[in-house]
Amino acid sequence: RDLHSFPTRRSSDLNAHTIEQVKQLSQLFKLLAEPNRLKILCTLGLECQPVSDVIEATGLSQTNVSFHLRALREAGLVRPERRGAFIYYCLPDPELLTVLDNLHIWLEHREGLTDNAKLRRTKKKAS
Repeated sequence: RDLHSFPTRRSSDLNAHTIEQVKQLSQLFKLLAEPNRLKILCTLGLECQPVSDVIEATGLSQTNVSFHLRALREAGLVRPERRGAFIYYCLPDPELLTVLDNLHIWLEHREGLTDNAKLRRTKKKAS
């Protein structure tokens, strides 16, 4: 999926978000502003994994992973699943993977545009 396949909004749609929706998005972005939480989300998939696998994949301590998993669980961004004495975690919705992938694609596209603008300015100065 590329950047041009995203749905577009008209400027008249921009005010369609209610104050409550903006607050919810703000809280979500605040939660995801912690790089370790994003690292954990990107590590998890739809198949549940034990905490030990998350620790190994992220390189974070058990205490750190547990702390962040709790925050992500309370926000509904990860789903716990008890299997015997262990708790496994996974993403609750495949759409969350798509959102993360789309944000990554958008950032890469944006960085490419920024790099092209810098290159044009450099060429212009050299002329």
